[in-house]
Amino acid sequence: MSKIILTGDRPTGRLHIGHYVGSLRRRVELQESGLFDKIFIMIADAQALTDNADNPEKVRQNIIEVALDYMSCGLDPDKSILFIQSQVSELTELTFFYQNLVTVQRLQRNPTVKAELQWRGFSESTDGNDNKAGTPVGFFCYPISQAADITAFKATTVPVGEDQEPMIEQTREIVRKFNATYGPTLVEPEIMLPDNAACLRLPGTDGKAKMSKSLGNCIYLSDSEEEVRAKVKGMYTDPLHLQVSDPGHVEGNTVFTYLDAFCKEEHFARFGECFHGRKVRFDFHSLDEVKAQYRAGGLGDMMIKSFLFEVLNDTLAPIRARRKELEQDLPYVYEVLRKGSEIARAEAAQTLAEVKRAMRINYFDPGVLEELIAQQQERFQ
Repeated sequence: MSKIILTGDRPTGRLHIGHYVGSLRRRVELQESGLFDKIFIMIADAQALTDNADNPEKVRQNIIEVALDYMSCGLDPDKSILFIQSQVSELTELTFFYQNLVTVQRLQRNPTVKAELQWRGFSESTDGNDNKAGTPVGFFCYPISQAADITAFKATTVPVGEDQEPMIEQTREIVRKFNATYGPTLVEPEIMLPDNAACLRLPGTDGKAKMSKSLGNCIYLSDSEEEVRAKVKGMYTDPLHLQVSDPGHVEGNTVFTYLDAFCKEEHFARFGECFHGRKVRFDFHSLDEVKAQYRAGGLGDMMIKSFLFEVLNDTLAPIRARRKELEQDLPYVYEVLRKGSEIARAEAAQTLAEVKRAMRINYFDPGVLEELIAQQQERFQ
């Protein structure tokens, strides 16, 4: 069996460093590993419309933002297939068929759906005029749509964060139900979680559990050096660490969470000198040494933040530079998406044909119609 990856993002804004450590960095590593036969990277605009139907321009404009972030991080259209979800209409048809295999009650029990509904402020009631107070059906059913996305390309591996585990499990349930009902047709995917615990869910710069554009707590991949410096300077640390001499807490300290996600051993040799009013020596050789000193006291927050800025800027500088190049050749970026969408649609069409054949609704396939007519003629004789 071919080894195939399917993953992607909703185009509701520029991608941030949470996306990078949670998925983008791993996608590039998987792309370069040579272990997979095909890698599909989807810009999930149709899914984004499930809770942005009143603002399609937001989704439309952010498709290019996501594509630029993808390619500037190293996703190569010669090695990965980058495509736009809405341009593959077969996904919608598969979603419709799968809806008959899932109950409303099962969707209501999905932890990811419950969390997303709460986070976005959706409720089961309306304001009397069927306005935004209620939950859009499309959003409520997006686990089924995600199952269609995954199975359409026969994905064997889906790299996601831990918050998406219930979604992948629901896909596996749909696959098992379909195959049990209609015969072996669909491929059951495996989840691939980040291997760095700090990357499971990077908190916002304010220490909140989730990065969000609306909360203003993101560091974007496209942020300038000055923007990154300012955001790091204002990051949440340990509220009890009031003076440099005070013992500090590493757990729950956003600065250290970011260092866990981004810091490498080489950074200590390269950025041993940080600046805080005057030149001082940051004389450590590992992150464990830094943590030990912070816990003991004698290491200030601004010093740690200065080091974190150097680490983040070292990561983002080449991404930023590549993005500037791509921004000067937007026709090329859109052509990548057009070609990728054509390839993706051909793959999905083949799966859809197999699904229809298994469900015996392929009435006009060669040979099928003749057999069907013969059967009906025998009935009516």
